[in-house]
Amino acid sequence: MHDHAPESTAAALAAAIDAAGDPDDAAFLRRFFKTGPGEYGEGDVFAGVRVPVTRAIVKRFERMPLAEAVALLESPVHEHRLAALLVMVRQAELARRPRTRDDEGRLALHRAYLAAVRAGRVNNWDLVDSTAEVLVGEMVRDGIADASLLGRLAASASLWERRVAVIATFADIRAGDAVPTLRLAAGLLDDREDLMNKAVGWMLREVGKRVDRDLLTGFLDEHAPRMPRTMLSYATEHLSPAERAAYRAMR
Repeated sequence: MHDHAPESTAAALAAAIDAAGDPDDAAFLRRFFKTGPGEYGEGDVFAGVRVPVTRAIVKRFERMPLAEAVALLESPVHEHRLAALLVMVRQAELARRPRTRDDEGRLALHRAYLAAVRAGRVNNWDLVDSTAEVLVGEMVRDGIADASLLGRLAASASLWERRVAVIATFADIRAGDAVPTLRLAAGLLDDREDLMNKAVGWMLREVGKRVDRDLLTGFLDEHAPRMPRTMLSYATEHLSPAERAAYRAMR
C-alpha cells in the first residue's frame, strides 16, 4: 500500500489551518476583505488565521503533490486557498533555482494557477499579490509562459485576472525592466476598479524606486491628466510634495 506522509495531503493542511483559526480574527478578516453583499470579496469564508501563521503552517507542507494543492484550491475557506497558493509559490521558487531547476514542474504550477484564477479561486487581492509575481511574472520573463499572456489577462473582464497581470510585472521591475509595467499601465488608465488603480499606481511607484525615476516621471508627464486619483496618489508616493502637487494639478 502506498501511504503519503501525513503532512502532504489537502485534508491535513486544511485541518492545520482550521486548528489555528480564531472566531474574532475571522470576523475582522471578513470586514477587512470586504465580503459583504456587492463588495469585491462577497461571500468569502474565513477561518480566522493571520498570514504569518498561515505561512508558518505551510512550511510543513512544501512537498505536497500539486494535485493536493489544486484540490485545496476548491475549498470555500479563504485561508485554505491562500495556503495552497503559498505551497505552489514555494515549489515554483525551488524549481527556479539552478541546482533544483525544473521548468516542466514550473509550467505545471503555472497552468494550475491560471486555471484557478480563471475558475474564480484566486479571488481577493492578498491571494493575487502573494502569487502573481512568481507564478505568472517569472514564468513569462523566463520564457516558460507565453509573452502575450499579460496583455490578455489585462484585457479580461475579471478584476482578479487584470490584477494578476499588473502584479506579475513586479518580476520585470525586479529585473530592471519597466517596459511591461508601463505598457500595461497605459492600457489601464480607464479602469474603474479601485483595486486596479491601487495596483497600477503601486507598480508605477516601484518602477520609480527600483528601475528609473525618470521613467516614472516621463509616464506621469504624459498620462497624469487621465490617471484616476488613487492611481496617481500611489504612483507619486515617493516624489516630493511639490512634485506630487504639480501632478495632481494636471488632473
